[in-house]
Amino acid sequence: MSRVRALALVMSVTLIACYPADQPAESGEAATPAGGMASVKDDTSQPDIVKVAVGSQDHTTLVTALQAAGLVDALANPGPFTVFAPTNAAFEKLPAGTVEDLLKPANKGKLTNILYHHVTTSALALDFFTDGQSLWLVDGGNETITKKDGDTYIGGAKIIASVRASNGWVHVIDTVLVPGEN
Repeated sequence: MSRVRALALVMSVTLIACYPADQPAESGEAATPAGGMASVKDDTSQPDIVKVAVGSQDHTTLVTALQAAGLVDALANPGPFTVFAPTNAAFEKLPAGTVEDLLKPANKGKLTNILYHHVTTSALALDFFTDGQSLWLVDGGNETITKKDGDTYIGGAKIIASVRASNGWVHVIDTVLVPGEN
C-alpha cells in the first residue's frame, strides 16, 4: 500500500471515529456538544460548585442569577474556585426590585460583575481566613475578612456554612457583596 493510500485510510478512520454514533458522518454537519461542564451527568463524584448551589433550596436566586449571567459552565469547570454564595434571604435584603432589574438581559454586564465579586480563583477553606486579611475577587475588587466571636465575615457578610465541592469551596453568606461598598 502506498504512503498516500495509507495516510488517506488513517485520516478517513480518524474522521469517522470523531462523529458521534447517533450522527452519520455523511451529514456534513459539525457535531455540537450538548452543553458545557455543568451538563455532565455524574451522580457518584463529589459535586462541583454549580451542583452544590443547584442542590440547595436556599440558593435558587443565586442559580437564576448565574444562569442569566451565563456563568454556570464557568463555575462547573475544574477551578479551583471559592464562591461566597448569598442565600435567597440575602438577596431579599437588597432594595425592592434590584434582583429583578439585574436579571434583565440589558443588565447582564452589571450582574456578571456583581457575581464575579463573590468568587476567587483559589480553593480556600474557612480556616484559611485570618482577621484583617484582604481577599482579591474575580471582578478585581477586594473584601476584608473579619473574625468576631468565633464567626468569619467577608465584607460584612457572615459566613454561615461551608461546603467542599470537587472544584473548590462554597461559603454560604447572609448578605450580597456589592462591589465598592466596603
